[in-house]
Amino acid sequence: MVKRTVRLGVLAAVSVVAMTASACSGSQPCAGVGVTSQIGVMFLQRGYTDLAGASYELCAGGSCVKDQLEQEDITQLSLRLPDDVGPDLGTVRFRVTPAGSNHPEIDASSDVKLIRQSDGCGGGAYSRGLAFTKEGGLTTKIPSRVSAAWREHLESLSGGRPS
Repeated sequence: MVKRTVRLGVLAAVSVVAMTASACSGSQPCAGVGVTSQIGVMFLQRGYTDLAGASYELCAGGSCVKDQLEQEDITQLSLRLPDDVGPDLGTVRFRVTPAGSNHPEIDASSDVKLIRQSDGCGGGAYSRGLAFTKEGGLTTKIPSRVSAAWREHLESLSGGRPS
Protein backbone atom coordinates (compact mmCIF):
# COMPACT_ATOMS: atom_id res chain seq x y z
CA MET A 1 0.00 0.00 0.00
CA VAL A 2 2.82 2.42 0.82
CA LYS A 3 4.57 1.77 -2.54
CA ARG A 4 1.33 2.44 -4.40
CA THR A 5 0.79 5.56 -2.29
CA VAL A 6 4.32 6.77 -3.10
CA ARG A 7 3.77 6.15 -6.84
CA LEU A 8 0.45 7.97 -6.71
CA GLY A 9 2.08 10.76 -4.69
CA VAL A 10 4.82 11.16 -7.31
CA LEU A 11 2.22 11.27 -10.10
CA ALA A 12 0.10 13.72 -8.11
CA ALA A 13 3.11 15.98 -7.53
CA VAL A 14 3.89 16.00 -11.25
CA SER A 15 0.24 16.78 -12.02
CA VAL A 16 0.18 19.61 -9.49
CA VAL A 17 3.31 21.17 -10.98
CA ALA A 18 1.78 20.96 -14.46
CA MET A 19 -1.51 22.47 -13.24
CA THR A 20 0.29 25.25 -11.40
CA ALA A 21 2.40 26.14 -14.42
CA SER A 22 -0.54 26.15 -16.80
CA ALA A 23 -2.88 27.96 -14.41
CA CYS A 24 -0.41 30.76 -13.71
CA SER A 25 0.63 31.30 -17.29
CA GLY A 26 -2.90 31.88 -18.55
CA SER A 27 -5.18 34.84 -18.11
CA GLN A 28 -7.32 33.07 -15.47
CA PRO A 29 -6.70 33.78 -11.75
CA CYS A 30 -5.10 30.88 -9.85
CA ALA A 31 -5.25 31.48 -6.10
CA GLY A 32 -3.72 28.65 -4.09
CA VAL A 33 -3.25 26.18 -6.94
CA GLY A 34 -0.67 23.46 -6.31
CA VAL A 35 0.49 23.98 -2.74
CA THR A 36 -0.74 22.48 0.51
CA SER A 37 0.23 22.97 4.11
CA GLN A 38 1.99 19.80 5.22
CA ILE A 39 4.87 18.07 6.96
CA GLY A 40 6.83 15.45 5.01
CA VAL A 41 9.29 12.98 6.49
CA MET A 42 11.75 10.88 4.51
CA PHE A 43 12.38 7.83 6.68
CA LEU A 44 15.60 5.96 5.90
CA GLN A 45 14.99 2.46 7.26
CA ARG A 46 18.65 1.37 7.05
CA GLY A 47 19.89 0.10 10.40
CA TYR A 48 16.56 -1.43 11.41
CA THR A 49 15.77 -5.08 10.93
CA ASP A 50 12.21 -5.87 9.90
CA LEU A 51 9.78 -2.96 9.97
CA ALA A 52 7.33 -4.53 7.51
CA GLY A 53 3.88 -4.20 9.06
CA ALA A 54 5.10 -1.82 11.76
CA SER A 55 2.71 1.01 12.50
CA TYR A 56 3.79 4.61 12.32
CA GLU A 57 2.32 7.81 13.67
CA LEU A 58 3.29 11.29 12.50
CA CYS A 59 1.83 14.16 14.53
CA ALA A 60 2.10 17.95 14.38
CA GLY A 61 -0.08 20.94 15.14
CA GLY A 62 -2.79 18.83 16.78
CA SER A 63 -3.15 16.52 13.74
CA CYS A 64 -1.87 12.97 13.26
CA VAL A 65 -1.63 10.40 10.50
CA LYS A 66 -1.29 6.67 11.25
CA ASP A 67 -0.58 3.79 8.88
CA GLN A 68 1.61 0.73 8.38
CA LEU A 69 5.08 0.52 6.86
CA GLU A 70 6.44 -1.82 4.23
CA GLN A 71 10.05 -2.98 4.43
CA GLU A 72 11.86 -0.63 2.03
CA ASP A 73 15.09 1.34 2.07
CA ILE A 74 13.29 4.68 2.25
CA THR A 75 9.70 5.74 2.84
CA GLN A 76 8.13 9.14 2.45
CA LEU A 77 5.40 10.00 4.94
CA SER A 78 3.27 13.12 4.95
CA LEU A 79 0.80 14.85 7.20
CA ARG A 80 -1.53 17.45 5.75
CA LEU A 81 -1.97 20.49 7.98
CA PRO A 82 -4.85 22.97 8.13
CA ASP A 83 -4.72 25.63 5.41
CA ASP A 84 -4.59 28.40 8.02
CA VAL A 85 -1.46 27.07 9.77
CA GLY A 86 1.33 29.60 10.27
CA PRO A 87 5.11 29.27 10.48
CA ASP A 88 5.22 28.48 14.23
CA LEU A 89 4.10 24.85 14.12
CA GLY A 90 5.87 23.62 17.24
CA THR A 91 6.77 19.97 17.81
CA VAL A 92 6.62 17.23 15.18
CA ARG A 93 6.53 13.71 16.64
CA PHE A 94 7.35 10.50 14.77
CA ARG A 95 6.76 7.04 16.24
CA VAL A 96 7.24 3.56 14.79
CA THR A 97 5.97 0.50 16.65
CA PRO A 98 6.92 -2.96 15.36
CA ALA A 99 4.06 -5.35 14.51
CA GLY A 100 2.96 -7.28 17.60
CA SER A 101 4.59 -4.83 20.03
CA ASN A 102 3.14 -2.21 22.33
CA HIS A 103 6.42 -0.32 22.66
CA PRO A 104 7.69 2.06 19.97
CA GLU A 105 11.10 1.29 18.52
CA ILE A 106 11.28 4.88 17.33
CA ASP A 107 9.87 7.80 19.30
CA ALA A 108 11.44 11.04 18.07
CA SER A 109 10.40 14.66 18.07
CA SER A 110 11.73 17.94 16.77
CA ASP A 111 10.63 21.56 17.05
CA VAL A 112 9.88 22.83 13.57
CA LYS A 113 9.29 26.19 11.91
CA LEU A 114 7.39 25.92 8.66
CA ILE A 115 8.50 27.57 5.43
CA ARG A 116 6.09 29.44 3.17
CA GLN A 117 5.79 27.89 -0.28
CA SER A 118 4.41 30.23 -2.94
CA ASP A 119 2.16 29.00 -5.73
CA GLY A 120 3.58 31.71 -7.98
CA CYS A 121 0.17 33.38 -8.22
CA GLY A 122 -0.07 35.31 -4.97
CA GLY A 123 -1.18 32.34 -2.82
CA GLY A 124 0.74 29.75 -0.90
CA ALA A 125 0.96 27.47 2.11
CA TYR A 126 3.34 26.55 4.93
CA SER A 127 5.20 23.26 4.85
CA ARG A 128 8.48 21.61 5.82
CA GLY A 129 10.45 18.53 4.87
CA LEU A 130 12.24 16.47 7.48
CA ALA A 131 14.34 13.32 7.51
CA PHE A 132 14.65 10.49 10.00
CA THR A 133 17.70 8.26 10.21
CA LYS A 134 18.75 5.91 12.97
CA GLU A 135 21.97 7.85 13.47
CA GLY A 136 20.63 11.40 13.13
CA GLY A 137 17.09 11.17 14.47
CA LEU A 138 14.38 13.54 13.23
CA THR A 139 15.85 16.63 11.61
CA THR A 140 15.01 19.43 9.18
CA LYS A 141 18.50 19.08 7.66
CA ILE A 142 18.14 16.39 4.99
CA PRO A 143 21.38 14.34 4.89
CA SER A 144 22.83 13.74 1.42
CA ARG A 145 22.52 9.96 1.86
CA VAL A 146 18.75 10.40 2.39
CA SER A 147 18.45 12.48 -0.78
CA ALA A 148 20.49 9.89 -2.68
CA ALA A 149 18.33 7.02 -1.37
CA TRP A 150 15.17 8.89 -2.40
CA ARG A 151 16.57 9.54 -5.88
CA GLU A 152 17.41 5.81 -6.25
CA HIS A 153 13.91 4.91 -5.06
CA LEU A 154 12.27 7.20 -7.63
CA GLU A 155 14.48 5.79 -10.38
CA SER A 156 13.46 2.24 -9.43
CA LEU A 157 9.78 3.25 -9.64
CA SER A 158 10.31 4.70 -13.11
CA GLY A 159 12.07 1.58 -14.38
CA GLY A 160 15.59 2.91 -13.82
CA ARG A 161 15.22 6.03 -15.96
CA PRO A 162 16.51 9.21 -14.33
CA SER A 163 13.81 11.77 -13.72
